[in-house]
Amino acid sequence: MSKQVSIKIEFSGGLELLFDNQRSHRVVLPARVSATPADAKRSLKDDAGAAEGDGRPVDVAYLILWLKDNLLKEREELFVESGTVRPGILVLVNDTDWELEGEGDYQLKDGDEIVFISTLHGG
Repeated sequence: MSKQVSIKIEFSGGLELLFDNQRSHRVVLPARVSATPADAKRSLKDDAGAAEGDGRPVDVAYLILWLKDNLLKEREELFVESGTVRPGILVLVNDTDWELEGEGDYQLKDGDEIVFISTLHGG
């Protein structure tokens, strides 16, 4: 079992502006993490990877908080609310709505593509 998971992240619909105007990112995360979504904020920086067999598999909930702490450049409130993506952000896991994949509980696999699309438009 791999100790790391390499995934592709895409932002569109204006979200890329919050991430240094960079639409596509490749990130490598530990395959297993000790943090739960409730305490991930406290533990993300220290979670270089739980020992093999320790912790839980890395999931989308962890990824969202990791993105907030590591790649988000401005206006956190436009991306995250109550520990998950704010309403109005469509999340696709390998081109499938994350609601069909278990939302934040979806366990990331090497090579996954996660897309975040803002469906909110100012006027």
